Amino acid sequence: MLALAFPNIDPVAVQLGPFAVRWYALAYVAGILLGWWVMIRLAALPGRDGQPLMPRSAVDDFVVWATLGIVLGGRIGYILFYDLPVFLAHPLSMLEIWHGGMSFHGGATGVVAAIWLFARRRKLSFVRVGDLVCVVVPIGLFFGRLANFVNGELWGRPADVPWAMVFPRAGDIPRHPSQLYEATLEGLVLFAVLMLLVRGGALKRPGLLAGSFLTGYALARMFCELFREPDVQLGFLFGFTTMGQLLSVPVLLAGLYLIWRAKSKS
Repeated sequence: MLALAFPNIDPVAVQLGPFAVRWYALAYVAGILLGWWVMIRLAALPGRDGQPLMPRSAVDDFVVWATLGIVLGGRIGYILFYDLPVFLAHPLSMLEIWHGGMSFHGGATGVVAAIWLFARRRKLSFVRVGDLVCVVVPIGLFFGRLANFVNGELWGRPADVPWAMVFPRAGDIPRHPSQLYEATLEGLVLFAVLMLLVRGGALKRPGLLAGSFLTGYALARMFCELFREPDVQLGFLFGFTTMGQLLSVPVLLAGLYLIWRAKSKS
């Protein structure tokens, strides 16, 4: 069976003696910095009251809160949802985030907690801050999925499409490059949709952007999971679904609720 050659990029971007900088880490840095840059510009736009949606100083401060929420929530979520027995047997491996192993749903929970604590501390609207954050999250998702591809992890199911690839750690069977599917739908497409909503005035309808992001992400993730190989330690749940799909159900319901709430108050 014909298949594209996996580019086999070295996961280490820079090696300085014993110190290694991995593409995985750089992906997180790029996502956070670019998201911060976009959020600064969005926060300067006027809200319903004609005032900027969020002070520049608050955006700068939130970057630290968001980073902690992403890293702690993402790692804890992966440990709890995907591989708890292994981590309990080898506790120190919980700290080895440079090998991958981050959960979006855990990271999202961590960021929501960070938004709530930050908004309360700075006396800002939780929903308004959430809208701004949700617009830029797809940027991080895009870079994160590219990092998964570089690491040769989270590969897809066996495939006979012309763009199928043989991943070094997944045997000699051509597979869907599902990481690239997710980078496209969860990252580029979702970001474009949210920016179109921003141009249409969605920032003046609190909760609409957050709801649209959650709904869009859940649908994209559920779809992409149809092409992604389930985690080997979990396999299919209930015989036909995956952990990623199950965890996306409450995300979808929360998104639909926020959209309904924003529409009913407009």
